[in-house]
Amino acid sequence: MEKVVVSIVLSVLLGLVLLLLGLFLGFSVFGGREKSSPFECGFDPVGSSRVPFSLRFFLLAVIFVVFDVEIVLLFPIVLGVGGCWLWVNSYLVLFVFLGILLVGVVHEWREGSLEWGE
Repeated sequence: MEKVVVSIVLSVLLGLVLLLLGLFLGFSVFGGREKSSPFECGFDPVGSSRVPFSLRFFLLAVIFVVFDVEIVLLFPIVLGVGGCWLWVNSYLVLFVFLGILLVGVVHEWREGSLEWGE
């Protein structure tokens, strides 16, 4: 019990030291109009910053994030298949999960969200 308390106290102290070090090193006394503006290259901004973006690109980015998370969820199962420690129920859950993902990909494909060019 005593070792647990010591490790918790050391972890909290290390976190506080790193936080204070980051605040101290991140503090800047040099500032001005150029440093506070979003354009530091010396040119004045041209045009409006409210340019409309492509909704198709946004949907494609969301699809990418969904399938990126899916890879993270499948990674432990891939490691388990190599070691043969998965049970029959685990395989059933794996195939249901992959089936749901496959239905999602087919839906996005038929909807046209996966098309890059028009």
